[in-house]
Amino acid sequence: MKPLNHQIASQPTTIFTVMSALAAQHGAINLGQGFPDTEGPAHLTETAAAALHDGRNQYAPLTGLPELREAVARSNARFYGLDVDPATEVVVTSGATEALAVSLAALLNPGDEVVVIEPAYDTYLPVIRLLGAIPKLVRLTPPEWSVPRDALAAAFGPKTKAILLNSPMNPTGKVFTSEELGFVAGLLQQHDAYAICDEVYEHLTFGVPHVPLMTLPGMRDRCLRIGSAGKSFSLTGWKVGYVTAPARLAAVVAKAHQNLVFATAPNLQRAVAVGLDQDTAYFTTLAQDMTLRRDILAAGLREIGFGVLPCDGTYFLTADIRTLGSVVRNGEDDQAWCRRMTAEAGVALIPVSAFYDPSGGEAPGYLVRFAFCKQPLVLEQALTRFRDRVERG
Repeated sequence: MKPLNHQIASQPTTIFTVMSALAAQHGAINLGQGFPDTEGPAHLTETAAAALHDGRNQYAPLTGLPELREAVARSNARFYGLDVDPATEVVVTSGATEALAVSLAALLNPGDEVVVIEPAYDTYLPVIRLLGAIPKLVRLTPPEWSVPRDALAAAFGPKTKAILLNSPMNPTGKVFTSEELGFVAGLLQQHDAYAICDEVYEHLTFGVPHVPLMTLPGMRDRCLRIGSAGKSFSLTGWKVGYVTAPARLAAVVAKAHQNLVFATAPNLQRAVAVGLDQDTAYFTTLAQDMTLRRDILAAGLREIGFGVLPCDGTYFLTADIRTLGSVVRNGEDDQAWCRRMTAEAGVALIPVSAFYDPSGGEAPGYLVRFAFCKQPLVLEQALTRFRDRVERG
């Protein structure tokens, strides 16, 4: 029979699916996939449930319900001082993953180049390549994950259409500084390029500010800013995202959205609008709660012997396994170690090498990602399991 699409057919099963299946097989605590183990705010789920009975369950408008687009605009103004027209500069999508896909589709022609910073979320490169564009990879170096300015500048060229910028960054937990963002902004202006800004963890930073690239001078007309209700309200299964962009870009994003999904569940949109309009104290408390969980995990991992890397945002903490001695077998990489620990320690993690593309050369094989968006008791149980495994040698 004739071959299928090689870009999609050749993709491996996502590491998140692999590790979650192993966790289920071995009865392991799953600190791999990044979803909370508690429900989001009860009043939001109640709003969504009530909205199912209000007689508005047909197609929502293409770009989203007016009340949600208006709430997105108000949120941009409240937190970042951005003046956004909800009628022309906001597009509601079925999750941030669709938002990324339609933003890339709106910008890219075959042969265009996109700068991607590694380690990178695993959706980025397949979508770029499916569109016929070319990723130009730039690697950050642990443990600080500072921007390599020379390498980043060298990745830009005459064919550069955009950079895909993830801050706060999955999997590293890095939050880009104002100075680093200023350097990126200068390159975008120099090369007349755009930025697709994956900011789904915007409300999950720990003691450092999140600064949208869109707020920097000269960036308002070059940025597409992506947010996620799933991450902001601990309701990842709802899959409601939103793109904020200048009107001429948002109009093309809407056309891509029309051809992929068209509209997102209206009851969920109405609930998310309520969520975005919550008092600022909700978002402050959310970050404080995640800070506590990060600190519980980080302290426990250090006591066990892991090398713990800095984490200023997201759900994720990265650790170095090289300091664990005999628990790491000679020549064993992060992927093999994570699979073995799922069975032997009863805790499932994600190997950070899964966030690197093989075309960029050998990835670090000694880093693992923990998801700390779990109840403190669950984190303590996972630490106890690892402590017992390390003590056995």
